[in-house]
Amino acid sequence: MKNIRQETLSSAKKILIKVGSAVLSGTDGLDLKIIHALVKEMSDLVRQGYSVVLVTSGAIVSGKHRLNVTGELKSIPEKQAAAAIGQGRLMRVYSKSFEKNGLYVAQLLLTLSDLTDRQRYLNIRNTLSTLTEWRVTPIINENDSVAVDEIKFGDNDNLAAMIANIVEADLFINLTSTAGLYDCNPAEFKKAKLIPLVSEFTDEIEAAATGETTAVGMGGMKSKVLAAKKVTAIGIPCVIAPGKRKKVLADILAGKEIGTLFLPMADHLNSKKYWIAFTLHPRGKLVIDDGAKKALLEKGKSLLPSGIVDVEGDFDLGDPVSCVDREGAPLAKGLVNYNSAEIRKIKGLKTSQISQVLGHKDYDEVIHRDNLAITKQNSRNKL
Repeated sequence: MKNIRQETLSSAKKILIKVGSAVLSGTDGLDLKIIHALVKEMSDLVRQGYSVVLVTSGAIVSGKHRLNVTGELKSIPEKQAAAAIGQGRLMRVYSKSFEKNGLYVAQLLLTLSDLTDRQRYLNIRNTLSTLTEWRVTPIINENDSVAVDEIKFGDNDNLAAMIANIVEADLFINLTSTAGLYDCNPAEFKKAKLIPLVSEFTDEIEAAATGETTAVGMGGMKSKVLAAKKVTAIGIPCVIAPGKRKKVLADILAGKEIGTLFLPMADHLNSKKYWIAFTLHPRGKLVIDDGAKKALLEKGKSLLPSGIVDVEGDFDLGDPVSCVDREGAPLAKGLVNYNSAEIRKIKGLKTSQISQVLGHKDYDEVIHRDNLAITKQNSRNKL
């Protein structure tokens, strides 16, 4: 086990660290002692030559404390207002703490729409790249004060998984209030055992992750496991570890058995296909036959009109759509070369018939394999 950890983590130089609200919260709203300890560790890593990108929660917790609110915030406006109040303090605490360690920070507040637009996505990547080159630590949070359901990431675990792809991280460390992933909920079962290593995402592994949240957190262990599944799909190992543990970052990188290590998938997606698979929201659905299913999953082929049996939804050229089999099981997601009305006309036809039916043929493929990401994942070796 130790050798696997050391082999997996020894080459990591660019690290994405996510810190949850349950780690940061304390009697003063924010646990300043924990923040200072984590900042000291991150600063030490930067001085050792690591690049560190931080995704942090805590704005709403900080805002609630400033407002002297003890109960749960129910409405979206209340949460947005608390986030607007708390984000300033959260950044001030981080900034002062990093400055004491001789480093500067930069703030990025994002919504999902910032990443679904390809040009804005690339701009964010370029900004983050420049900041890390300047040895400035990017501190990223969801822009909770303006985000609504349509442009929310869902939780910062999902946001962190997307940022790990953008910065091309070598390692994703998700710091939480628990020791890692257990085989069942440790809050309910005393015999729950910590799972130190996950080499494959089985039904049992996903079932072990509970969706229960803490009083201050948005996501539960389920969201952390889903984030781990996403980053390992692009070849990034992930460690879920206890954020309040002393020297947690140094010990993880030293290969010590802390938390749960998720190994990267052997065959993984490239950055663009990851963006298609996990960032874009499908605008429609294509139902494909068994022949097309085999061509996509086993042969890495493009999707041709002959393999399409049905079209659901209305979408335009270049929109993301899901590909499902006849039973409705999701298989892939891709960017279409024709709009929904055109695909309805050419579904089931040979490529040579496209021009005759539409009066033009800009592409042979409905979805080219370069713009197609397989989302059906049965094992480490199947993407």
